[in-house]
Amino acid sequence: MSTAPVVITDDSAVQRTFEDIRPTSWWHLPATTTVMGLIALFFFGLRGIPAVESVYVLARESDLNPLGIVPDEVTVPSMGAAVALSVIALLASAGLWALQARSARPSAKARIGLLAVFAVAWTLAFMTWVISERTLDVTTLLQGTIVLAVPLAFGALSGVLSERAGVINIAIEGQLLFGAFGATLVGSLTGNVWIGLLAAPIVALLMGAMLALFAVGYHVQQIIVGVVLNVLAIGITSFFFGTVMRDNPGTFNAPMRLPTLRIPLLADLPVIGRALFEQNILVYLMWIIVAGLTVALFRTRWGLRVRAVGEHPKAADTVGIAVNLTRWKNVLLGSAVAGLGGATLTIGTGVAFGEEMSAGKGYIALAAMILGRYHPIGALLAALTFAFADSLQLRLGTMSAGAGGVSIPGDFLLMLPYIVALFAVAGVVGRVRVPAADGQPYIKQ
Repeated sequence: MSTAPVVITDDSAVQRTFEDIRPTSWWHLPATTTVMGLIALFFFGLRGIPAVESVYVLARESDLNPLGIVPDEVTVPSMGAAVALSVIALLASAGLWALQARSARPSAKARIGLLAVFAVAWTLAFMTWVISERTLDVTTLLQGTIVLAVPLAFGALSGVLSERAGVINIAIEGQLLFGAFGATLVGSLTGNVWIGLLAAPIVALLMGAMLALFAVGYHVQQIIVGVVLNVLAIGITSFFFGTVMRDNPGTFNAPMRLPTLRIPLLADLPVIGRALFEQNILVYLMWIIVAGLTVALFRTRWGLRVRAVGEHPKAADTVGIAVNLTRWKNVLLGSAVAGLGGATLTIGTGVAFGEEMSAGKGYIALAAMILGRYHPIGALLAALTFAFADSLQLRLGTMSAGAGGVSIPGDFLLMLPYIVALFAVAGVVGRVRVPAADGQPYIKQ
């Protein structure tokens, strides 16, 4: 039985009310964390190697570490520490059960806090177990994380710029690949790595222009356009690599590297010093662009217009905002940002261009954008999460070749970043609010 809506005819205050109805899927997240916590307790803790230790290297002799505030090494019993950390993860999972069961609208801050505690405890339990009888240099791990996060972060920011304006950007993979290709080709021809850096976003603009032309100009289905552009980028770069760059690498495909810019004193801090303050310019640009884009999107008139176009283009058009022009500009700007991420793959790491060297990073960046809830800071944090998994698998891969400790198959280690991405996106994608007009072409009436 339905009732007619109540129409207010006087000036009385109207209060918004919410139905406190718990969704049927409320138990999915705590159940998942409970299962993962039990796996950690059983495999990493109770089935660990007894009477051995795990060593974490935190500081070096050359670090700025007065009075030894940060210890050079932290040594823990592998089995006991893994058990303790697994118990902490299970306690966080119990907190999630209580939080989710108590209210249909649990506190977002409390939920995120419990998830963070669970993730940190579970990850440390895994690391403590896998480095049994071995030593892990935390500074090196974090340095690798930052470097690997740069292309993912730039790609995710490209997606944020496009999709906040209502254009689905599946073509991040192609934009990264074109950026890497342009940086190496132009840098090699000119013999100047800085010119190569400037060329990367310009070359990537070609991908953005084609995406905007078909998605915004001709109203073609945006996901299909993005996939086709990725295939096109692979075909074009592979053709030039096979016919020009491979035959004359000295002229067209010379390995070049951006110089490392070291910030005195800050780079000497233990643990985080080298990771944050001894990097190339692309890393520093990543922090600047994330901060600038956050302010621009949520604190300026430009950002308000962009979000209006992505949420309600008809209303934006009514107040005089050029909807399609705004989408064109954002897609092009996002492509240029992704081009900087592509430059990281070549001149950022000192390697020559190779076929399909983006290796799916554009799709991981897309997952980072979704996990980050279409917010620049969230996208950066998600990119760092995936990069940490990638950096960890690289470190563990070198350890597995040594004697003693836990041996993990190399194929599983290669899968680790993608497993993390799959679980992360599957856990939150149903609750992420996509811009209302994302993927919907706008035809002016």
